[in-house]
Amino acid sequence: MLIDHATLDRELSERRYFADEGLLTAVRLAVALGRPLLLEGEPGVGKTEVSHVLADVLGRELIRLQCYEGIDVSQALYEWDYPKQLLSLRAAEVDGAVVPDLYDDAFVLERPLLKALRSPAGAVLLIDEIDRADSEFEAFLLEFLDGFQITIPETGTVTATVPPVVVLTSNRTRELHDALKRRCLYHWIPFPQPERERAIVEAQAPGLSARSAAQLVRSVNVIRSLGPVKRPGIAESIAWAQGAVALSEDGTAWGESLRASLGLLVKNEEDVELVATHDREVFTDADD
Repeated sequence: MLIDHATLDRELSERRYFADEGLLTAVRLAVALGRPLLLEGEPGVGKTEVSHVLADVLGRELIRLQCYEGIDVSQALYEWDYPKQLLSLRAAEVDGAVVPDLYDDAFVLERPLLKALRSPAGAVLLIDEIDRADSEFEAFLLEFLDGFQITIPETGTVTATVPPVVVLTSNRTRELHDALKRRCLYHWIPFPQPERERAIVEAQAPGLSARSAAQLVRSVNVIRSLGPVKRPGIAESIAWAQGAVALSEDGTAWGESLRASLGLLVKNEEDVELVATHDREVFTDADD
């Protein structure tokens, strides 16, 4: 059943996450249909944060699998606790007791995917930055996502009692396989419109006035339009607003506060020089 649109919008906003219409619809459909939600977009636009607030809204545990190059099944699914097995074996030998079942559940180390399947009340499973994982791991995920079950050779099949709500994120460092995309509901998160970005930074930076928020968001959008090496995302806008507010409250003029805390927004030398070259264009409103 679809989550009521207005209710979801309000619940997310109360948790200071301001989703646009497209994202609200994607989340509602993914939850209702039980399909993984694949989110792509520039870094820092709120892809990961969606899963955090959604878990809170649904009252589910958030379980995160951070992907990286070289991640394998044992790091994502389960491992046997070999030291514990060895200690149990030696203890049985010393006591003259029966050797325990070394493949009992007590010796399983749960990793995020198995933990999500076993969550009694269901979980929100975040598979973060899937584009960093190898193609082989992506292929393994197909089986997991198809039926929300896995097979442990020594003990049998584990099936989710309550299928997890799955959110995958990608920064598009490489193209994902079509087979994975077919199993997901895809949504691209763009940079927000200025009005929504103002609402976000005002909510996340206490003490920021509406006028200062508008000036800051204008400056952010000017910088994005200059073609920097890395276009700043919402996360950087929020950090910049919080830093500038802290300096402003300490007595620094607003325009100078923005300049002094610019390192929270742009992260490399080329972009710092680019902003300095266009200082008047970027900070005109803030210097008024």
